[in-house]
Amino acid sequence: MFKKTLLAVTLGSVVFGQFARADGDYVPPVKHALTQEECSACHMAFPPAFLPARSWSKIMNTLEDHFGEDASLDETSRQEIEDYLATHAADAGNRSSRFLRSIAGTTPMRITDLGWWQREHNHEVSQRMWDKAGSKSNCTACHRGAERGYFDDD
Repeated sequence: MFKKTLLAVTLGSVVFGQFARADGDYVPPVKHALTQEECSACHMAFPPAFLPARSWSKIMNTLEDHFGEDASLDETSRQEIEDYLATHAADAGNRSSRFLRSIAGTTPMRITDLGWWQREHNHEVSQRMWDKAGSKSNCTACHRGAERGYFDDD
């Protein structure tokens, strides 16, 4: 009986450890079909929790010049996507978010400009890796599970 209990506790610790490690690098991915379809037509659909609602609103209201591209949508689609992003944003429901710590009252337009992103990437990513990725917004170049919300780089 003792061996079975010890084995169960050991396996439970290993399994829990795996989930605990993954959760630290997990951010809920886009699960809204229209958002996934429209955003991933050009780039990975970034998790809404990376930015506050005010940022998503500004991004969605300037799609005619979306980082140098015209990503305009019909008004119904644009509003539906904005509503989804705002509902799942870093500051949705007055919850605390590690993604909000460094932005205070600003309205960031790029995830790559955020302090947490820069701390995670500036000293860990070589120029060779940046060249291979082609763009700082190409999360999937290094994070194979990024589209599923996993940003572990091991």
